[in-house]
Amino acid sequence: MLFLLFDLDGDRYALDAAGIVEVLALAPTKSVPGAPAWVAGMFERHGEPVPVIDVSQLALGRPARQLRSTRLILVRYRADEAGPSAMHDGGGEPAAHLLGLIVERATQTRRIERERFAESGLATPHARWLGPVANDGMGLVQWVEVQQMLGDDVKALLFPPAAAAQPLASL
Repeated sequence: MLFLLFDLDGDRYALDAAGIVEVLALAPTKSVPGAPAWVAGMFERHGEPVPVIDVSQLALGRPARQLRSTRLILVRYRADEAGPSAMHDGGGEPAAHLLGLIVERATQTRRIERERFAESGLATPHARWLGPVANDGMGLVQWVEVQQMLGDDVKALLFPPAAAAQPLASL
């Protein structure tokens, strides 16, 4: 599998490249009043608003640093994977939306076989998005499970039911 690696204060994390739509330079966002501090806001892509999460703020409690290597990663996000009222695209899959992730030091990709990842052995109920770990020869890297990043309250804020009726058409 191919992963995009990024850094959180010296620790390495990986996003599955199969779920990445686009990697962009950091862009300004419009704030979302009432949202958690780690919701950086939203920006416009091809005329559509895209919610943005600051992964450093979510994980570390501080905003992402504006480094040359700080990127806005657009990923496919299925707001209601398991719910019976999930909107579906033509292929029977839950409707996908774009979600932006601000990450630091997103400069490398790496192929890591799925079998090399193992559970960390730590329970992280408030960070369910922290997945298994693998040693890629340069140290441990932890898989970020994007679908686990948002709780139900934040999903409802960023992807209200009216928005679910308009699935992302161009994935």
